[in-house]
Amino acid sequence: MTATLDPTPPAPLSVLPRGRAVLTGVLGVGSALAAGDLVAGLVAPPSSPFLAVGDQFIRITPEWLKQLAIGLFGVYDKVALLAGMAVVIAVLAVVAGLVARRRPGPGLAVVTVLGLLALVCTVIAPAFGAPDLIAPLVALVVGTAVFGALHRAFARATTTGEATGPGAGLARRRALSLAGGVALGSVAAAAGGRLLGGSSAGASPSAVGPLPPAPQPRASALPPDVDFPGTPAWLTPTRDFYRIDTALQVPRVPVASWTLRVHGMVERELNLTFDALRARRLIEVPITMTCVSNPVGGNLMSNARFLGVPLAELLAEAGVRPGAEQLLSTSVDGFTTGTAIGPVTDGRDAMLAIGMNGEALPVEHGFPVRMVVPGLYGYVSGCKWITDIEVTTWAARQSYWLERGWGREGPIKTQSRIDTPAADATVPAGPVTVAGTSWAQRVGINRVEVSVDGGGWRPAELGAEVGVDTWRMWRTTVDLAPGSHTLRVRATDRTGTVQTGREQVSIPDGATGWHTVPVTAA
Repeated sequence: MTATLDPTPPAPLSVLPRGRAVLTGVLGVGSALAAGDLVAGLVAPPSSPFLAVGDQFIRITPEWLKQLAIGLFGVYDKVALLAGMAVVIAVLAVVAGLVARRRPGPGLAVVTVLGLLALVCTVIAPAFGAPDLIAPLVALVVGTAVFGALHRAFARATTTGEATGPGAGLARRRALSLAGGVALGSVAAAAGGRLLGGSSAGASPSAVGPLPPAPQPRASALPPDVDFPGTPAWLTPTRDFYRIDTALQVPRVPVASWTLRVHGMVERELNLTFDALRARRLIEVPITMTCVSNPVGGNLMSNARFLGVPLAELLAEAGVRPGAEQLLSTSVDGFTTGTAIGPVTDGRDAMLAIGMNGEALPVEHGFPVRMVVPGLYGYVSGCKWITDIEVTTWAARQSYWLERGWGREGPIKTQSRIDTPAADATVPAGPVTVAGTSWAQRVGINRVEVSVDGGGWRPAELGAEVGVDTWRMWRTTVDLAPGSHTLRVRATDRTGTVQTGREQVSIPDGATGWHTVPVTAA
């Protein structure tokens, strides 16, 4: 018996048009992200797949690249990161669609890999909990299901479109209706996720009500000459206070569930609720905070009145054991800060702050509680959304930034800055007012001097000093002939130490150098 071969060649596979293939990839990936955001908003906001990948990217990014981003984008570094991630994901979504023009398998593989990446980033996050798994798993399932359904619908529409009859138009309409429904659903889910993630019950400053007054608040009435025209306001409005941290999504911490644990090398472990903390003795003091990433002449520093509980009193109650060296503070999102015990207990106004400029802490500045230690850069002293303090040694535990090669102690360096005139400004020839800011925390500013075109140093008038833990304004008048000029400033602290002119970048423990501003007199 002889086998007969069918002479009819098999029908060729349908090849999706490029537009439909791209739409399949974009909607498949987009629906996954939207579903993940929605579920995260309902269950565990930090587990948003998009933000989980971004947070992990921040953790593994080399320091030179982080500093480059801060230098380029300043307080908008996170916006730049999220925008860059969105572009990369969009490109990968397009690729997923294009490689699946003949078969869905290659595109599904791309979508699956993206979903698994988000899942891994979620699991290895410092503050990972079991509920965090739900959002990335849902995103993975939704993304692959939507991609597969759209691919089948568009493939059917493409195949029938090559034929004739009423079925061709119906298949095309069904495919486009499905795509439109997915797009609208994704937009609604993403919006819902953003809304839910930012509206946790009790996680707003309004939830704490009026703050109790601090006994004998300091600097409640400022002298008239505390700042000058051309300098920043001595007290920074809360809305303008700089913000630098690693949180892509600001943690929303309900006051009712917030607790602080103080443990480790202590005689008595403490566990405090927000109400218990607020009921303790409070102090209210003005403090200038500075970011270690602030370049010479930079604006990553601000001054505010902070209301809080003296940290030294809390440690005294816990009973710090001999040999303890640092406080390892942990934020609700797993970020850690290491603070030397010495500066916390040497008499300065180190505190757990609950208020800022007469109101509860804003969410982006650490609500409900943050640490503030005068005289130390924020990376070793400014743990926001704090929930745990472990008294330990340097050898036993390393904080986030110490693991990345930054300095251990982080004292703020004496610096000065020219605020007026701005760099590259054109000013009228003749007498020109030069004004700015200086700071030498824990010591105080004794003198500020200005040099024109590398000439001799001339003293500036100092604004009133409110305290050694706040910045101090200055101004002077120089005579500029028509042409280009270079203005330079330096400060001297109360010990007689002159601000160094040696230029050093922020890494590992703060920038140094004299702020230099080019101007043109006309």
